[in-house]
Amino acid sequence: MPGRIGLPRRVFSQVLLMQLAIITGVTALVTGMFLAPLSAEFDDRATQRALAIARSTTVQPGLPELLRSPTGPSADGPVQHRAERVRQATGASYVVVMDTRGIRWSHPERRRIGRRVSTDPARALAGHEVRHIDVGTLGRSARGKVPLRDETGRIVGAVSVGIAYDSVRERLLGAVPELLAHAGGALGVGVLAALLVSRRLQRQTHDLAFSDISALLAEREAMLHGIREGVVALDGEGRIRLVNDEAQRLLDLRPQDSGRALQDALGAGRTAEVLTGRVTGWDLLTVRGGRVLVVNRMPTDDGGAVVTLRDRTELEQLGRELDSSRGLVDALRAQDHEHANRLHVLMGLLELRLHDEAAEYLAEVVGVHRATAEQITGQVRDPQLAALLVGKATVAAERDVLLRVSPGTLLPDRLVDSRELVTVVGNVVDNALDAAAGTHRAEVGVELLPEGETGVRLRVTDSGPGVPATRREQVFAEGWSTKPPPAHGRRGLGLALVKRLVERHGGTIRVGEARGGGAEFTIALPDALAPDPEAADRIT
Repeated sequence: MPGRIGLPRRVFSQVLLMQLAIITGVTALVTGMFLAPLSAEFDDRATQRALAIARSTTVQPGLPELLRSPTGPSADGPVQHRAERVRQATGASYVVVMDTRGIRWSHPERRRIGRRVSTDPARALAGHEVRHIDVGTLGRSARGKVPLRDETGRIVGAVSVGIAYDSVRERLLGAVPELLAHAGGALGVGVLAALLVSRRLQRQTHDLAFSDISALLAEREAMLHGIREGVVALDGEGRIRLVNDEAQRLLDLRPQDSGRALQDALGAGRTAEVLTGRVTGWDLLTVRGGRVLVVNRMPTDDGGAVVTLRDRTELEQLGRELDSSRGLVDALRAQDHEHANRLHVLMGLLELRLHDEAAEYLAEVVGVHRATAEQITGQVRDPQLAALLVGKATVAAERDVLLRVSPGTLLPDRLVDSRELVTVVGNVVDNALDAAAGTHRAEVGVELLPEGETGVRLRVTDSGPGVPATRREQVFAEGWSTKPPPAHGRRGLGLALVKRLVERHGGTIRVGEARGGGAEFTIALPDALAPDPEAADRIT
């Protein structure tokens, strides 16, 4: 059984058929709307012409006096002769002159002279001009009737002129082929234009069906909101055209930000510069709300762009932890060699039976490390932060850098968030160690002091080259660094993350020049400590 014939599925075919149907319908409608008034216009012109012929007949001199002839109407009379001359000269169907009784004094058919007219002459004999389409003895005609007046203005009769309606119809039918030719030409141009538009649409839609396009849109929405990468689409003016759920989360955007300029939605900063294309490159790093983002931007043909975002915060933290672990491993490896050397010394002293010297040597070696650890734990009461500084001191020693904790350092064990303060201190100290390493009398100083009831002030100095005054704001920008990249990725994020963490806790960070040269970083955290319960008890 043959299948049912339906509409084509392709967008190109459906649009072409719809355009052809619309063009054909509009052409037919316009043609009909034009023909209807054209017929009425031809009728009006015919009745106007009949009325003009009747008027010209009534003004012939002596015609009113001829209607007073005592012999009455005659087929060979002067009225008939005059009327026939007018009819033949104008091409009218008839020119009828009647008296006030409606009796014909002229007619193309002589046998009808002397008879009453077939249509009511009352309006014309009453002094009104009349024009209309009517059916008389000579068939359907366009008629004009005009009253006939004598010299005194008294109505003595009327003149009725008719033009055969068949002549009007012939003129109308004669105009139809030309009109249809114009309409056909317009239809052909419309069909050609529809074909060109449909071809362009076919290329742009890749000859897909409407159902395919609908399915693609549904799949696109599901994919955009289901993937774990942020996607932001921008138009040629830099306005947000599309943003998926992950991009809203990573950039702290809202659904109503769609349509806004990206610069207005994000505010000033590196993130906006990267997303708008003012900073170019692949896998660009930026920090937004404490998150490390990897950004790639792909321009589109309409002048816009599609931006993808990947959250690399955890990877960056793991990389930094890996760097720290590698540093500790290197330090432990170095300590292992040093420990082996010390064991060799100790074994030699014992073999030489220098027991007192061996005991003294062992006490000295153990005491140095114990003194450093006891000093730091005595000044920094938080175990995580103290362990960090002890480890950094070991790493610093292996890099020939003296890590000195200021004697005035005294931090109580009341930290609100030890983990984030460890991140801040670790990043700043790492940068200081990198700057001081390799310099003459390399040294890094750390000072931690409570400020007020709940605040903490951190000051880290180094003996490195320092930071020029013109670049002191640049050091906190994402991606800016004077050091070579590490194995796991790129540098230039540590201080940017520190600044974001500090500002998120309502604190401040600034860089200046240390005494004797080098850089000095000062960080103030107003709410890093929990309130002291003992102080509250003393107050009460």
